[in-house]
Amino acid sequence: MKKAPALFVSHGAPTFAVEPGLLGPQLAQLGQQLSQVRAVVVVSAHWQTPGVQVTSTASPETIHDFGGFPPELYRLQYPAAGSPAVAALVAGALDKAGYRVNFDEQRGLDHGVWVPLRYLIPDAHVPVLQVSMPQELSAAGAFGLGQGLSGLREQGVMVMGSGSLTHNLYEIGRKLPCDVAYAQGFVQWVRRRVEGRDFEALTDYRRRAPSSERAHPTEEHFLPLLVALGATHPDDTVRVIEGGMTYGILSMESYGFGFAAGGMGV
Repeated sequence: MKKAPALFVSHGAPTFAVEPGLLGPQLAQLGQQLSQVRAVVVVSAHWQTPGVQVTSTASPETIHDFGGFPPELYRLQYPAAGSPAVAALVAGALDKAGYRVNFDEQRGLDHGVWVPLRYLIPDAHVPVLQVSMPQELSAAGAFGLGQGLSGLREQGVMVMGSGSLTHNLYEIGRKLPCDVAYAQGFVQWVRRRVEGRDFEALTDYRRRAPSSERAHPTEEHFLPLLVALGATHPDDTVRVIEGGMTYGILSMESYGFGFAAGGMGV
């Protein structure tokens, strides 16, 4: 079986579901390489639990976990199936890595999952599961969680972290200060270290990255990147997916690992 890729995607605001911008067409291009993927396992910034949980429902609903957006967004559905069999596979891999895993038989797919998948796999023909982020998860712990999932790629399961490369919502909608270049500086710092596979620096980003606390007042939207990095293999090609900035400070930059060479990226 062909090794499945790993991916970190910045899912942005829920309106990304209907406003593809720069990122949507590039995700659609990457999606053309996913025809042999057995399932997609997603760690989303929008599901944090005590300990680690894995969705095991056979037919997950589309969760509209946001408020105050246009009505059309609440009518969108992403009818991907789940897979109790793959959920057991995921739990087994995490158990071997030292995690105690519980199954959630009720939860559907939050917008950190289904919004980018509308572009990657628009016909929703691939089963999709979620792995939660433990509430106490650290940067190093997120990388370790990804390492626990990495072996699934050899079994045709794509591992996806869904967050946002910058995520200071306090500054959106306000009259922004003139130094919004901090967000781009943070993105450039991260990009260089992702390309160089400098995992030590990335797991220590709070101390080392410029404007890290401003770019991420809370960590939950950055940690999925570290999960995706933990799931990488040494021979993976790295693809930088430039998604631009929305609202001046919300980076949509994403990264693919193990996709075929060509197109955007490196």
